[in-house]
Amino acid sequence: MTRKQLEYLVMYQDLHLLLAESQEETIKDMGFDLNGVEEIEEAIKQLEEKINPQVLRTFKRLANRYHRPIAPVRGNVCLGCFTKLPTSFQSRAWSDSIIYTCENCGRILYWIEY
Repeated sequence: MTRKQLEYLVMYQDLHLLLAESQEETIKDMGFDLNGVEEIEEAIKQLEEKINPQVLRTFKRLANRYHRPIAPVRGNVCLGCFTKLPTSFQSRAWSDSIIYTCENCGRILYWIEY
């Protein structure tokens, strides 16, 4: 998977989380309307067209299980489940051709550069 695809996927996750937060009952009970929900939905549709269909299916399957189906990796630790990844992942982390998933939780992984 190319870096651009991964960036689209992270944006897609963030927009879904934003949309879910805007539809929570606690926000609706505040007594004012939120604007921009339609724009978020449109941005989600546009991103869906840019993301590889196979990757999108994987994301949606994981989204049924996890609130955040994509997890960053820092210091060779999945920040979704806080499990240390095998050292072999470190050398494979920068390959752009494969989707890497955590062996423990199954989330899609991306490496944070620091």
